[in-house]
Amino acid sequence: MDFKKTRKNIARFFGWLGLSLCSLIVSFLPEKWLYSFANNIAGIGARIAVKQRRIALDSLTLAFGEEKSAEEIKRIVRDCFVFLAKAGIELMFLMDKPRRLKERVHIVGRDNLENALSRGKGAILVSAHFGNFPLMLARLSLEGYKVGGIMRPMRDTRVENVFLKKRSRLNIKTIYSQPRKTCVDTTIRSLAGNEIVFIPIDQNFGTGGVFVDFFGRKAATATGPVVLAKRTKATIIPCFIVRQPDDSHKIVFEPPFYLEEGSSSQENVVANIQRLTNIIESYIRRYPAEWGWIHRRWKSKPT
Repeated sequence: MDFKKTRKNIARFFGWLGLSLCSLIVSFLPEKWLYSFANNIAGIGARIAVKQRRIALDSLTLAFGEEKSAEEIKRIVRDCFVFLAKAGIELMFLMDKPRRLKERVHIVGRDNLENALSRGKGAILVSAHFGNFPLMLARLSLEGYKVGGIMRPMRDTRVENVFLKKRSRLNIKTIYSQPRKTCVDTTIRSLAGNEIVFIPIDQNFGTGGVFVDFFGRKAATATGPVVLAKRTKATIIPCFIVRQPDDSHKIVFEPPFYLEEGSSSQENVVANIQRLTNIIESYIRRYPAEWGWIHRRWKSKPT
């Protein structure tokens, strides 16, 4: 018997069970109690998810070890669990209530998006697993934009199906990152149709990407946005959703990102991915609790 696999399956089952229970509670819970409920869930999660808490501590120490004290890092870990709990509760509540979602999520810098789409080549939103980004996609869809996102499917298909149904009801196109050819072809067709495609480039990309500096360490990073922009002439726009003190959200469209030309194609890709990564890092530095520190970002090493 494969005990490691069995343990993972048991953990995923209880994760799905917990999600189902929380979803049921949220369906009956008054809105004014949502965030109190989320804080309680965060406290429980931080105690149970020992491995994830350790990964977050390790990741934050790698990123901020010389800048922040151990106590500051521990506080960010706690805040990260609170953020994750709030984000999950919001997805279960707001994605089934479009009117409330529009009221809770505001847009800044919309002209940058409109100007990009006016060219008819589509827009590539480069971002990260930062803030409650599924709410950003939902908000844009409710505004009438044709929007999709490149995503890795969750390991538990039951949980993936829950959120896939929510995205589908809001007309958000899910573009799975694998198989790669299907992903690329679907993305190119979407951009040719002047649609918006959300591409996060903040997770470890193994041997398939390029290594760029991220918090002073080399991190394997996807090159998709730059390669696709060169091929389709779509405009790249860095875009982020930031939680506000009252737990509303603000979507920020940065000015268009113009590709720099390098002496070779590979140098050009690396230079532009580095610039995009710098923008992502700047947001994480400002709002560290809103990024996924439980991911092993520096797992792959340059050869």
